[in-house]
Amino acid sequence: MPWDVKDIMNRREDFIREAATQALPFSELCRKYAITRQTGYKWLARHRAEGIKGLAERSRRPHHSPRRSAQNIEAQVLELRQEHGWGGRKIAQRLRDLGETQIPAPATITEILRRHGMIDEQASRQRQHWQRFEHEYPNSLWQMDFKGDFPTLESGRCAPLTVIDDHSRYNIVLSACSRTTTQVVQEALERAFRCYGLPSCINTDNGTPWGSPSAPGQLTELAVWLIRLGIHVSYSRPYHPQTNGKDERFHRSLKAEVLQRHAFTTHAHVQRELDRWRQVYNTERPHEALGMAVPVTRYACSLRRMPERLPEPEYGPGDEVLLVNASGVVRVRGEKLKLSIALKGLQVAARPSKDEDGVIDIWFAHQRVAKLDLKAAKP
Repeated sequence: MPWDVKDIMNRREDFIREAATQALPFSELCRKYAITRQTGYKWLARHRAEGIKGLAERSRRPHHSPRRSAQNIEAQVLELRQEHGWGGRKIAQRLRDLGETQIPAPATITEILRRHGMIDEQASRQRQHWQRFEHEYPNSLWQMDFKGDFPTLESGRCAPLTVIDDHSRYNIVLSACSRTTTQVVQEALERAFRCYGLPSCINTDNGTPWGSPSAPGQLTELAVWLIRLGIHVSYSRPYHPQTNGKDERFHRSLKAEVLQRHAFTTHAHVQRELDRWRQVYNTERPHEALGMAVPVTRYACSLRRMPERLPEPEYGPGDEVLLVNASGVVRVRGEKLKLSIALKGLQVAARPSKDEDGVIDIWFAHQRVAKLDLKAAKP
């Protein structure tokens, strides 16, 4: 019968005593105690060498583990996890970037983290992998949004403004904002444009200040300013945040690696931590979607520079140029068409659609802002 763990020492002592009497052949005695002859001889040898204490359970851990991670590497793994909250793949790549050679596999690093209680198993199970698509070149598309606001101890609520380059995941803007107004966003973008140049397109959701929640796709003051700079403005589909997925994913990292790790006192305190982490994110933190490269290796500034004066829109000789009135309305072929109050006093162009017969497209600079179906117009 199997030995009960609770009285294992008593049974071993009984075995030793019976073996000393030699009342039973050794093979029969071992069968009585449900052990092999090899185990029986082992207990006899330990008892002769150490007495009763030699019968106690011993660690089965090997004296030498050639595959066990070196202590200094394990310490670096724990330090990187503690500092940044990264997983096994990112930590392995960062150790390579630091010049280490004896680097454990990412799965081994994950086990190190688990052994030290540094992995939330529930969060690990809930982790999702999204299939993402990216633009071919830097500055083809920037994604922009506000991270949800949070309180500070002395300066009120703070909402970080974030802008990400779609191709490289390079963080363009990371600004601690006390307000989410057009002026705040425009000032932050102007600083970014003067530093990095102009992107071809910026994508946002339909919320304020860049979108119009009540009329998705309708131009706002901020959108008009961007279009006049030669930037195309696009909007995510309502209730589909994955359209701005790279910025949404950036927000998850920002929350896990910065916002959840600090109790902020002021907006200046927030900005210091954002600036510190932005440097890490862009130049040190391996990115799985980039094949474990860092964003700075895939980013280059735009050749389109920020103009000193905001240009007026230009139209072709065949366009019907119209002036938007103070109510944001134009009259096209006898029909009133509501555009946007942000366009008041500016000129738009009406031109026949290339794709639909009987439809007039309304353009502001390079961006189509509305269309008029003459077939559906009132007689």
